[in-house]
Amino acid sequence: MEKGFVYLDEVVPYVCWKAMYATSDNFTGAPVDGYGADRIVGTDELAAALKSAAFLAHKEGLGLFLWDAYRPQRAVNNFIEWSRQPEDFSTKERHYPNVNREDMFDLGYIAKRSGHSRGSTIDLTLYRLDTMELLDMGGIFDFMDERSHHGAEGIGETAAQNREKLRSIMLACGFTDYSNEWWHYRLKNEPYPDTYFDFPIL
Repeated sequence: MEKGFVYLDEVVPYVCWKAMYATSDNFTGAPVDGYGADRIVGTDELAAALKSAAFLAHKEGLGLFLWDAYRPQRAVNNFIEWSRQPEDFSTKERHYPNVNREDMFDLGYIAKRSGHSRGSTIDLTLYRLDTMELLDMGGIFDFMDERSHHGAEGIGETAAQNREKLRSIMLACGFTDYSNEWWHYRLKNEPYPDTYFDFPIL
């Protein structure tokens, strides 16, 4: 593990997680380079801010469910290579029904230089501590569509309220949101704003 990074589940309370890119259950349809274990890694500073968010969520009977944080640069390179391959439609309906994979970068759903690789960006949602159920957010993680945008229409009142609940918790704990993805938050005062790490998650 790179110095200054931790396994988030070891230091942040009330979290559950599934490292989606360590599995085939992601938009590429296969495990992604650099994800060698079902663990979520982030900077010490990210962990501290998430700890504050977890305590705020806990007051409402909720916990944080994590999908991704630190992302090795080799994984981003994997995304780039995937985008250049012919469409096989294996994940298109579930993850990007209205978007061509070669357009994902221009539309802002994937970045060639991702903030995730700096270690202080997190993809997450909320779950109920009593039932372990994820809150309805009106769509799944990595659904590349306008329905995933903040303020999207047609997602239902409950989902809209849940998105705003997550957003208010994260903004209160030092994060900034991303307009295209309701699950994506970046630490405002990230410790490595100009460094893109590439160590694998093991």
